[in-house]
Amino acid sequence: MIEHPVLFASLALAAIATPGPTTLLALQNGAQGGTRVALPGMAGAVLSDLLLMAAATAGIGGLLAASALAFELLKWLGVAYLCWLGLRLLKSAPDPTLGQTTEQRLSPSAVFRRSLFVALTNPKGYLFFSALLPSFIDPTQPLWPQYAVVATMFVGLDAVVMLAYAGLGSAGA
Repeated sequence: MIEHPVLFASLALAAIATPGPTTLLALQNGAQGGTRVALPGMAGAVLSDLLLMAAATAGIGGLLAASALAFELLKWLGVAYLCWLGLRLLKSAPDPTLGQTTEQRLSPSAVFRRSLFVALTNPKGYLFFSALLPSFIDPTQPLWPQYAVVATMFVGLDAVVMLAYAGLGSAGA
């Protein structure tokens, strides 16, 4: 079993619930099409969690901590992507599909891909998993069951928080 599961859950919840690009995207997806349309984006964010956790356990966290250049490249890649999304939104013509349902305008695969990419380029995930994850793993016990518990806890919390953000966006729209 992982060490201090309640502390891990508390820290994870604080990191997840703090507004960032992924949670704000869930809010936007919820506002544009409701919680149902935001679900593929939540799946993209959850897949990102699993990929980042796997990368951290494989040592990418150490690489990013040791290489300021790698960290800066990742950070600026995320910034560039978010700027590109913003510019696309600003340059877009008035929406001729306003009479259509949101499901017709937002394809699930596009929502999934956008959320996955935003989450993968957000350095917060890399920092969280590489800095904090090892603190909650007992090296004297089998590692994979501990990582499975941590991943399940984190993904579950992330899904609940994303659902809340999407629900807030939907209610606000």
